[in-house]
Amino acid sequence: MPRSVNSVASHRRRKKILKMAKGYFGARSKVYTVAKNAVEKGLTYAFRDRRNKKRAFRRLWIARINAGARQHGMSYSRLMHALSTKGIDLNRKVLADMAMNHPATFKNIVDSVK
Repeated sequence: MPRSVNSVASHRRRKKILKMAKGYFGARSKVYTVAKNAVEKGLTYAFRDRRNKKRAFRRLWIARINAGARQHGMSYSRLMHALSTKGIDLNRKVLADMAMNHPATFKNIVDSVK
């Protein structure tokens, strides 16, 4: 029985990897074996950094809320505690946006929990 190789699937698989490696420097975008390693590492970073992005944004929001709260004589932790005890359910993303773009509204919120 002759040897059966599925060249259609092999080409498609290699083409897929090289397509994902488009824009990489030098052999990383041209040579399959090098491109495969580069793409695999890139996907690992992408997976990791999708989670890190959430952490980074939360940290940014907290810094903005803290800066806004301190302008009105309150710390971040006291503000968040006061908001939770008053039952005001605004998440950090919304609070940070208010502190940056709508300072009057943010001041009203801080005054309401003082």
